[in-house]
Amino acid sequence: MNFALTLCISLLLDAILGDPMSFPHSVKLIGNLITFLKSKLFTDTHSFIRGLVLCSLTLIVTGLAVSFILFTTDCNILVQIYLLYSAIAWRDLKDETMPAVFALMNQDIEASRKFLSRVVGRDTDKLNETEITRAIIETIAENSIDGIISVMFYAALGYAFNHSYGMAVFVWVFKAASTLDSMIGYEHYHEFGKASARLDDILNFIPARLGGLIIILAGIFTGHDVKHALRVFIHDRKKHKSPNSAHSESAFAGVLCVRLGGGAYYDGIFESRPYINECADNPKISDVFSAYELLDVSCSLFTFMLIFFTWIIY
Repeated sequence: MNFALTLCISLLLDAILGDPMSFPHSVKLIGNLITFLKSKLFTDTHSFIRGLVLCSLTLIVTGLAVSFILFTTDCNILVQIYLLYSAIAWRDLKDETMPAVFALMNQDIEASRKFLSRVVGRDTDKLNETEITRAIIETIAENSIDGIISVMFYAALGYAFNHSYGMAVFVWVFKAASTLDSMIGYEHYHEFGKASARLDDILNFIPARLGGLIIILAGIFTGHDVKHALRVFIHDRKKHKSPNSAHSESAFAGVLCVRLGGGAYYDGIFESRPYINECADNPKISDVFSAYELLDVSCSLFTFMLIFFTWIIY
């Protein structure tokens, strides 16, 4: 199997078709598995151990299921392309955020809040135009890592581990970990979700830092002040309770010269957060389209880098 061919076709399918909603989506199947296990394991007693069991079972079942599919299809390249294509959320990230952008451009702030509520965890019912715009750019920045760059990173790592099985297995074990974090890794689940949250932090540790640098490098191709972006990245990349999120957010804020971060309401409770690139202006709607451009250039650049390095090595 050729890594470059598989990756490029998968990305092309994602660009043309977007998320494969007409099929049983693998992420939804993983979500159903997590929901089932949670109904059996979630209690207030021994919650960390039970959460660790849920996390382990989800990863094992996902890895075995993908391995079984590959084994029964003799590692068919079309199957591998589909498995990688369905894991990448490049176009989906834009498709999910654009309705909120267009509603805001049409001065329909209520519709924009409604669309935004589908893709962010914060309360959106009282956000103003600036806060909505900031939330959209932060969503693009954060999901550029775990939805695209991390997926390609683990595809390359899996390919290096095993040319036949590794790419799809590594990618979907990572996607399972990411789904675990989004479903039970937040504060509502406390100890029960701690293992899932920490695993997601570990798996995104390298891609987040690598992605931040790639985003800054992409600023060269989009005509931005890369020296300024690098200063913001170095200064603000740890301004988040998550060890990974602020790396991409600070890179986007630095390249686009906008202020991100700040507090927000979550389930009616205000959560204070520091600003990223605090001295910059608040983002405008036009900055969202610059963020889309930066997303495309960053991910394209990372794709070429992965293909080049795998070509050199193999």
